[in-house]
Amino acid sequence: MEHRKGARKVSDIPADVVGLLHKGQLQTVNLTEWLAVDHMVLIENVLDELGFGQESEPILQRLRDSSEKKIMKLIPAIAREWQQVLECKSELEQVRVFSALAQHRSDSVRCWAAYMIGLNQSLSLSQKLMDIRPFAADDHFGVREISWMALRESVIAELDESIKFLESWVHDQDTNIRRYAIELTRPHGVWAKHITALKENPAIALPLLEPLKSDPAKYVQDSVSNWLNDASKSNPDWVQQLSEKWLISSDSKETKRIVTRATRSITDLYVENEVSL
Repeated sequence: MEHRKGARKVSDIPADVVGLLHKGQLQTVNLTEWLAVDHMVLIENVLDELGFGQESEPILQRLRDSSEKKIMKLIPAIAREWQQVLECKSELEQVRVFSALAQHRSDSVRCWAAYMIGLNQSLSLSQKLMDIRPFAADDHFGVREISWMALRESVIAELDESIKFLESWVHDQDTNIRRYAIELTRPHGVWAKHITALKENPAIALPLLEPLKSDPAKYVQDSVSNWLNDASKSNPDWVQQLSEKWLISSDSKETKRIVTRATRSITDLYVENEVSL
């Protein structure tokens, strides 16, 4: 079952798979399953699993009363509830529970833990980035995506410091870590707040982009090209000039692929203008 091919439609997910997902005993294998997880059912089961069954009803009621029903809002809402649960616990208990969430078999539960780091106001930016690293390197796509969304607000608040900290990450041997540094700082991003400073002046992020202009991993190449495609929507000339510079300095198939994808919006706009003429 762990090596199953995920269903394309929610209605096609087998009932036994749904049951195990909601018990936290199985990871999702594709976006369809990930979106199909009922986090309200899952948190009730995990609260009981970790010994908080008697405290669960007020938590569940607050979540039911909340207007946050969409998954991208519900995950941070659940993270906040876990934070409130742990505030009155001993340090030892806090470590026990957070470790259980962070290392949970369920990718959805690990997503909660990632957001707990991002929402923790007692942590400095550098501490958040160090603590989020295992989630950025997680073997599950969902956890990796949520982990950069969890720190988005912190990065916006301290952009220059974030870029300096992430400079070493773009040289990391782990493909996921290199890719994370780029996704975290995308000017537009997906399902996330835009970074105005990078939309206005994308050159700020060159220390992260330059080292990856010929990265061997397509996962990283796609991230870099998407970052530049974001930037091209507000600074097309800058992206065009950088792309031309990269093609001259790095005559590799990797760079050519990045540039082709990075300039796709510029190319589409050029074609549209030519047609209209």
